[in-house]
Amino acid sequence: MNQLIIFDTTLRDGEQSPGAAMTKEEKLRIARQLEKLGVNVIEAGFAAASPGDFEAIHAIASVIKESTVCSLARASENDVRRAGEAIRPAKSGRIHTFIATSKIHMENKLRMTEDQVVERAVQAVKWALEYTEDVEFSAEDAVRSDMDFLTRVFDAVIQAGAKTINVPDTVGYSIPALWGERMAQLIARVPNADKVVWSTHCHNDLGMAVANSLAAVMGGARQVECTINGLGERAGNASLEEIVMAVKTRRDVFNLDTTIDTTQIVPTSRLVSTITGYPVQPNKAVVGANAFAHESGIHQDGVLKHRETYEIMRAEDVGWGANKLTLGKLSGRNAFRSRLKELGIELDSEEALNAAFARFKDLADKKSEIFDEDLHALMSDEFIDEAAEYYKLAYLQVCSQTGEVPHAVVSVSVSGKEQRAEADGGGPVDAAFKAIEQIAASGAELLLYSVNNITSGTDAQGEVTVRLSRGGRIVNGQGADTDIVIASAKAYLNGLNKLHSKAERAHPQV
Repeated sequence: MNQLIIFDTTLRDGEQSPGAAMTKEEKLRIARQLEKLGVNVIEAGFAAASPGDFEAIHAIASVIKESTVCSLARASENDVRRAGEAIRPAKSGRIHTFIATSKIHMENKLRMTEDQVVERAVQAVKWALEYTEDVEFSAEDAVRSDMDFLTRVFDAVIQAGAKTINVPDTVGYSIPALWGERMAQLIARVPNADKVVWSTHCHNDLGMAVANSLAAVMGGARQVECTINGLGERAGNASLEEIVMAVKTRRDVFNLDTTIDTTQIVPTSRLVSTITGYPVQPNKAVVGANAFAHESGIHQDGVLKHRETYEIMRAEDVGWGANKLTLGKLSGRNAFRSRLKELGIELDSEEALNAAFARFKDLADKKSEIFDEDLHALMSDEFIDEAAEYYKLAYLQVCSQTGEVPHAVVSVSVSGKEQRAEADGGGPVDAAFKAIEQIAASGAELLLYSVNNITSGTDAQGEVTVRLSRGGRIVNGQGADTDIVIASAKAYLNGLNKLHSKAERAHPQV
């Protein structure tokens, strides 16, 4: 094969980042953008995790036409059948089933023997084949699994009908030379290895997920499982944008192509960052704000004389500078609707369009330039389910001046009934949060408070992310506004609403 299959698991493994859970509507928006990006396989979620996850996968399977839609499933009949039902509407659907194969997992987590693991793996593949011919099998913690046992498991599931064999470094333990060698050895040792696609899925605990993934490709893998911005639990996953641009930039080494439209990389990165509340660090490769910035005088001089002296990629090739929205205060509803559709945002009714358009006009009065990111932030607020808004900001006034203690007055609608409180604080945001807590009395611990500008300029919207913890649950709350204090209050209330919701998700690796 001359093509490297890009398997994106942002909506499943990426969502396991603390507090990064997404609504069905948010998952749909990201899925549409991943399709636009040219991703081959979208792992839309873990159908057995919750009714919400099932519904999101089912909805994505109903609208995505160009990419394969996949659901993860443990090697249990309930998981596999839930996954099969979830992907049923897909034009192209896949079930991705897995079971742990390392001694530490089999003995301490599964409490199963090697024979039992092989039997369960084979049975899971057979259950999956009742729903689709496209079945993928993963040996969880393959990095710490015995090679002879891995060979035995893979041989058995290939005979059972699996079409893709995934070799994951579930805990980010390997190093590139060893991971590439392991992939090559498995392909050489497993019978009928040439009848399946070999895949790898690497975590970034030691910072080598991308390097390990590329080493696996050099060893014969033709599918890489990755996420936008490297999102994922613990230190994250292999980064899609880095994998794709490495293969494209060093085609002399890899001699492979992908179906990715690289000009959609930056818009996709920013969408995922906006929805999950996980900002992209400035020095992040490919999609970081400084990825194509040159501070050194020597570098600047070289780039001005000849770009390729210090730039191995062009900024425009990955989508930088292509995110300005050509709408303003005088733009009409049809132009607004068309742009939303281009961004993968579809509204159910004229009433919803009118409400969104009114919010857009309000924003256009505050900002001289509107960007796609502004629109995504606007629509994230628009799509909040009113039934889930137990707390809603009604009024906020803050006073902050030199030599005086900051003071906030807040009015919050609690289940439809307005309550008022006021408090002092170390700053206007602190005062606002304390006033809100007087009303909510949530007992939540604030783990993170982060402010980022969505776009450039002093009139930019500020995007605030708060991470709250209570009773073992961690959620991210988000808010956006041209006023940072208002954005902060919105974010805090958004987090409280998520904590108030009783929705729980199962973890696929437990």
